[in-house]
Amino acid sequence: MRVLVTGAAGSIGRAVTLGLCDRDHEVVGLDLVPEPEGFTGNWHTADCADPDAVLAVFEAERLDAVVHLAGHPGEASLPTSLTSHVVTTAALLDAMVAHRVSRIVYASSNHAVGRTPRRDLGPDAPLTDGALPRPDTFYGVSKVAAEALLGLYADRHAVDAVACRIGSFLEEPATLRALSTWLSPDDCVRMVEAALTAPSPGFAVIYGISANTRAWWDLEPGRRLGYRPLDDAEAYADRIPQRPEDEDEAAYVGGPYALAEIQRPALGD
Repeated sequence: MRVLVTGAAGSIGRAVTLGLCDRDHEVVGLDLVPEPEGFTGNWHTADCADPDAVLAVFEAERLDAVVHLAGHPGEASLPTSLTSHVVTTAALLDAMVAHRVSRIVYASSNHAVGRTPRRDLGPDAPLTDGALPRPDTFYGVSKVAAEALLGLYADRHAVDAVACRIGSFLEEPATLRALSTWLSPDDCVRMVEAALTAPSPGFAVIYGISANTRAWWDLEPGRRLGYRPLDDAEAYADRIPQRPEDEDEAAYVGGPYALAEIQRPALGD
């Protein structure tokens, strides 16, 4: 499969790019910055929020699918967040429709449901893909909106779109919360490949975490698409020190993003 990976120079992008190449996929990279050292495929330095630039990439390449990882990774103003996550997704979807590319895997986020209180989840009742959106930030709002856009294009244009609500992508978990939210680099690649190759998923939401013993989110939606995580954050539990902020970070599934310290005006700098 020939796959366009946006945000290919980022931390998740580098892991996914290398992992897909190791699995015999051909990767075309797209990012705001030049290709990292060692990348050997085709590369485009462009802004995903520029629809003309995105269309030019599709006109230059023969693509089978898109993995959309580009976007500002933290909280910002509402206009910045919407441009970074929703406008970029729209530009890619329009180019996909124009060039008959029918599969997109999108890096959504757990922050789309981050204000869900942990008290609402029992030990045997993790948060499912049917949970109502409950964003914890403007970042989370933009992820909800991007998911809605993917659903629209799935209905309107028969695009297969898988939104992966990623937890904590880390080499290894470093906090108590991450024992529930961790996504290992290897499992991230397994998840993306499953989302790329699942037969006719339509529009689907899956949770991007490893097979964590303390998981807060339901892995069954991903398993239905063939995602088989192999790593478990529990292997690192004895290395993680207790911290005063652990209790506050466990109050909502979004962790620190759901706390007052990160709040800001929607339209302020």
